[in-house]
Amino acid sequence: MPAWVEQGVAEYLRRLPADFRVEFEEIPLGARRPGSDLKKALTQESDALLARLKGKEKVIALDVLGKSWSSEKLAEEASAWRMDGRDIALLIGGPDGLSEACLQKAEQRWSLSALTLPHPLVRVLLAEQLYRAWTLLSGHPYHR
Repeated sequence: MPAWVEQGVAEYLRRLPADFRVEFEEIPLGARRPGSDLKKALTQESDALLARLKGKEKVIALDVLGKSWSSEKLAEEASAWRMDGRDIALLIGGPDGLSEACLQKAEQRWSLSALTLPHPLVRVLLAEQLYRAWTLLSGHPYHR
């Protein structure tokens, strides 16, 4: 990832308390070459993503066809996730999205935007929105 992405994500994650910790794990893209099978690349990515799951997490797929949430709604969801007691696994797709297997595994589908966003920007946006949700839940003045 470019330095600006690492710096932006690190800044928001640094602000979060230990009980609202967020970690990003990058999965290598499936092989994409001119004339290669896109389904095979998506299957490789899907297998790698699903292999990282421990089986107890609440899985949420970031999907353009998912539900769009306001910052306040995200804070409500985050509060419910915390009450659920499980770790949360947010699945972010590669350039071709998530495979059907990943979407089927998800208990929720969340759309950050109807726009197509580059993966580096999604990381920064996601980190900021999770931080914003925490500030809403804790009464911090950041969200005004």
